[in-house]
Amino acid sequence: MSEDMQGMKPRFGRREGWTAPFSGSSRRLVALLGSAIGVLVLGSVGLAPSAAADDVQSKQWYLDAMGAADLWEVSTGKGIKVAVVDSGISETPSLKGRVQPGKDVTDLPGGSLDDYDGHGTTMAELIVGSGRGGGIKGLAPGAEAVSFRTGLGNKFGTKEDRSAEAIRAAADSDAQIISMSIGSDVMYPDEEEAVKYAASKGKLMFASVGNNAEKKNFIGYPAAYPSVTGVSAADKSGKVAKYSEFGEYVDLAAPGLNLPHWCDETFRSYCDDGGGTSSATAIASASAALIWSKHPNWTANQVLRVLIDTAGRDWPKDEPSDYLGYGLVRPAPHLLEGKGNPGPADVDPLTNEKTRGVGSGKDASPSASGPASSQPPKGRAGGGAAEAASSSKSAESNGQLWLIVAAGAAVAVIGGGAFAAVRARRRA
Repeated sequence: MSEDMQGMKPRFGRREGWTAPFSGSSRRLVALLGSAIGVLVLGSVGLAPSAAADDVQSKQWYLDAMGAADLWEVSTGKGIKVAVVDSGISETPSLKGRVQPGKDVTDLPGGSLDDYDGHGTTMAELIVGSGRGGGIKGLAPGAEAVSFRTGLGNKFGTKEDRSAEAIRAAADSDAQIISMSIGSDVMYPDEEEAVKYAASKGKLMFASVGNNAEKKNFIGYPAAYPSVTGVSAADKSGKVAKYSEFGEYVDLAAPGLNLPHWCDETFRSYCDDGGGTSSATAIASASAALIWSKHPNWTANQVLRVLIDTAGRDWPKDEPSDYLGYGLVRPAPHLLEGKGNPGPADVDPLTNEKTRGVGSGKDASPSASGPASSQPPKGRAGGGAAEAASSSKSAESNGQLWLIVAAGAAVAVIGGGAFAAVRARRRA
């Protein structure tokens, strides 16, 4: 399987974000140029190589933007394990005591706790890093990462069954969340079956949609499989990254521009201007860990439904954007204000279909037994023309100001024929 950035070094995005223009081929709501959802960034972003914790963490602009300090007063992700399917995870000072071995499905020397590239370790730090030793501070520092090492890029001769094997191993582990910052434009049967297997085991899966929008914008897998949450990358204003791939398989967006990352597998220093949909996927996974830790008896369906309900957007929830999906991931509205309806425990919010082997959570709210969420199944369009009204909203949570900028987004007119075609393709 090829890695979502199509190469080792280009993986980390180096361009400014934008809001993508209207696409004639879009089958879902598309945000026009100038339309954005964002949050007020409370810190500046310095861009110089560093080893000092304050320096590295000052570049993690999204921590302030998402109100991380307030979130950690409520939840740190404790008790949640995140399976990281990537290049392996090396135990840096920031990850000491926070990483467990999973499975290595490569033919490379070492094992799952030997990162041959630096990518997997960066993803793990974004999720669970403590920040010790001048490292990246994870959004869910109380959670744990479990490493499942697979190949990134053709240089490692990765076969389709290797990614499938890694995903199956993650499904059989005690990790509740599977974070996959990997991608390919090929739909492999073994991988698809592995994803179905993981879903049947009640796992919550996130995958990067890819970073090749400026060239060919392929449909990325595993992000495009049903029951996998496809994550795009957004900048500090909430605008989609220019390179972030788009389509009806984009479900959520998360911070993914101008972030620190390990330069390479030597782990001597961090580099600047990293990110991409890989990083966005890690941050979305960490957001889910925060919510699941708060409600340990919820199912994956309920955690994801709350993320969708509380996502930042300036368009109707039932007409998701091809570029930002249901919106920008924001755990604060739920953790700090109790917003978001978990809905039924056994209905996938992306497909609106019943899930196998999933029981109700013990502490689910009364509404958990109510009707399924109103958003369309994954791959569906909203049906008919609509127009998002221009508005400006703000909410204050424990002193953290969140700003949603609505700039008159327009929506595509979607016919029933296109709706049927998309649905059939996505569930093939």
